[in-house]
Amino acid sequence: MAKKQFKAESKRLLEMMINSIYTQREIFLRELISNASDAIDKIYYRALTDKNLTFDKDSYFVKITADKGSRILTLSDTGIGMTKEELENNLGVIAKSGSLAFKKENEAQEGHNIIGQFGVGFYSAFMVADQITVVSRALGSDEAYKWESTGAEGYTIDTAEKAEVGTDIYLTIKPNTEDDNYDEFLDEYRLKAIVKKYSDFIRYPIKMMVSTSRPKEGTENEFESVQEEQTVNSMVPIWRKNKSELTPESYEQFYAEKHYGFDKPLKHLHVSADGAVVYQAILFIPEKTPFDYYTQEYEKGLELYSNGVLIMNKCASLLPDYFSFVKGMVDSENLSLNISREMLQHDRQLNLIAKNIKNKIKGALLSMLKDERENYETFYKAFGRQLKFGVYSEYGSHKDDLQDLLMFNSSKEKALVTLDEYVSRMPEEQKYIYYATGGSIERIDKLPQTELVTDKGYELLYFTDEIDEFAIRMLMSYKDKEFKNVSSGDLGIEADEKEKEAENADASSNNDLFEFMKSQLEGKVKSVKASKRLKSHPVCLTAEGELSIEMEKILRAMPNAGNVQADKVLEINVNHAVFQSLKDAFASDHEKVKLYTSLLYHQALLIEGLPIQDPVEFTNDICKVMV
Repeated sequence: MAKKQFKAESKRLLEMMINSIYTQREIFLRELISNASDAIDKIYYRALTDKNLTFDKDSYFVKITADKGSRILTLSDTGIGMTKEELENNLGVIAKSGSLAFKKENEAQEGHNIIGQFGVGFYSAFMVADQITVVSRALGSDEAYKWESTGAEGYTIDTAEKAEVGTDIYLTIKPNTEDDNYDEFLDEYRLKAIVKKYSDFIRYPIKMMVSTSRPKEGTENEFESVQEEQTVNSMVPIWRKNKSELTPESYEQFYAEKHYGFDKPLKHLHVSADGAVVYQAILFIPEKTPFDYYTQEYEKGLELYSNGVLIMNKCASLLPDYFSFVKGMVDSENLSLNISREMLQHDRQLNLIAKNIKNKIKGALLSMLKDERENYETFYKAFGRQLKFGVYSEYGSHKDDLQDLLMFNSSKEKALVTLDEYVSRMPEEQKYIYYATGGSIERIDKLPQTELVTDKGYELLYFTDEIDEFAIRMLMSYKDKEFKNVSSGDLGIEADEKEKEAENADASSNNDLFEFMKSQLEGKVKSVKASKRLKSHPVCLTAEGELSIEMEKILRAMPNAGNVQADKVLEINVNHAVFQSLKDAFASDHEKVKLYTSLLYHQALLIEGLPIQDPVEFTNDICKVMV
């Protein structure tokens, strides 16, 4: 029979699709299996309206056979089959889908969903095959037909022999090249792995001849390898089972089988949504941080299925970045698939699912915080940093979603506390939520700047992570209580009248001394003043403005940071013995005041963990004092 040509636009589409639309060759098997499942579904639909047709599910299956010798991979189904006209229309015109047409004709029917809708998946087989032969016999027909093609050059259709209704697809697998190994698509273990990965939950059995071993007859310890037919797919996914059938161990086993992590999940969510969008999901909150979690190599996302067929291994659109630690899968019949099942339209349905999932995750975390505090703290130690990044990112647009999930170590509890817990026990006169920054809790406890706050009996939050203060600055307040760094210029702690009088007297009587000290530290500090916060320490640095000293340290450690600098203030404890030495020197020896000023400034830098620009000068100053 003369070869028929694909239409010009179909020929170009075929060439483009084989070379660029599909990113992985193994996808072809998923597409062919999905088409086979559709063919069986069509019989099911027909049986709903045709009383003469019965649908016995056990009689329907998909079968895969690999012949390494002839390099033929065969995929057979017991579905509805195709007439000559349907072969012509469905396979002769690329992107014309028989499944889509059938679906439109049967829109009123419910029960099964036709997977394939765009009619291009079949041609993905040309990525691995030099030639494709399709032999099909339609339901209700005594004749079978053969469609054959070697690619974009065209195709032929002829009569054929086939005893049973259904379709057989024969792929002549390409020979290996230096760069490509096509033998893998004739290997039973590789084929089985592809089926398990993409089509494990197709509702009909997928059968294969697989190698197994059994004891040799008449022997006890000798085994022989034999081929036997096995069903290689699970068919019923865990997410479609009744929750009452499942145990915590069932979910843990699924977590391990899907290689979501080597740990055990702290919590799982089994979601069945039926409303504006229909989907099912199983989500896991892991116990431990993946080794690459805070690297660029980490890839977030949930497995995405359409009616049981894996569409994407990691669909990043389903998770916000701040919940990127969540593992699991989503299955929906409502998704719009564009050209191939790999290319997903970012449509309203996907956005609705993502929004719903975000709310489910937040609800689960709040539930853990309330009812499983120990588990939540385990989770928070692993992933709390990501929540804080979420508060800081996108100009704080997600802060309302995340603020109730945040925790920080507390000076009062000596443990992690929430912002709500902190605010709930604030004394009535306390104006701010106080925090201190540093490399560790022990280091913060030794900071001079904490003295006034802790002496007042106010609780202090420890910020030991570099993102903490950036996130809190974005949050600004919690339940109308603003955050205040203990190193801020004004702590909002009112002095009594007697203390105010003393402070004013100190400021006026020592103004000349402080101005002299400031002149010696030109460009290093904005001012020198008497401290209201120091009790036992002689000196400290504080900051005015939006940029704190800790933020300066973090920013300056970054590449291309430039000369980022906080507006520093050197505060002097006028009640410390060192200050009397300063006053005495100022009255008689300004050179000694310069020496003392340099030492106090460098002491304040060391307390803050800031670098000393000239260590030699500093050590020489110490020697001068000793001499």
